[in-house]
Amino acid sequence: MRVSFKLKLLFAALILSFTLSSHAQNFDSRLVENWSTSRNYSNDNFFLGLSQSADYVAIGTPISLWAVGLVKGDKALKQKGIQSAMATLGTYGTAYLMKNSIKRERPFVTLTSITPIQFKDSYSMPSGSTSVAFASATSLVATFPKWYVAVPAYTYATAVGYSRIRSGEHYPTDVLAGAALGAGSVWVSGKLMKWINK
Repeated sequence: MRVSFKLKLLFAALILSFTLSSHAQNFDSRLVENWSTSRNYSNDNFFLGLSQSADYVAIGTPISLWAVGLVKGDKALKQKGIQSAMATLGTYGTAYLMKNSIKRERPFVTLTSITPIQFKDSYSMPSGSTSVAFASATSLVATFPKWYVAVPAYTYATAVGYSRIRSGEHYPTDVLAGAALGAGSVWVSGKLMKWINK
């Protein structure tokens, strides 16, 4: 099912308005505080590894797509690898610019009840790990539009997002913004590839 550009734009606007409202901030704070303070600390290493894996998956996805396309002599698959690389780079760059423009403090800075899994000194909005996890998942689904690709890919990306909230390092709206950014980057890179290949 194709999602129109207007629908994607509406989704992004809703996330932005939700993020900026005081009600959303209260909901954000309550949820991250609840999930972080009630977590089973013995699982912290697993969730830390899960969130850190997002960078490796984000780098590995375009390389794998391109390499398999090269080995098979499949030009379309190589193009998908390049598109995925563009989406990943765009996601990293946009997330960095957003973090340093919005400058939202991380939950563990503003909510003293939270003990994070790790102390990061960068800003919170959007979640970079979630962004690249959703960019990878969306790249895979765009390349192989099958339910048996989509379900594990998006389950993994969602689990990365959950791990960022659970750890006390991100608000839920940081994760939602990251998911929209990652998926949106694949859409933008797809449009760029079509323009380049004209």
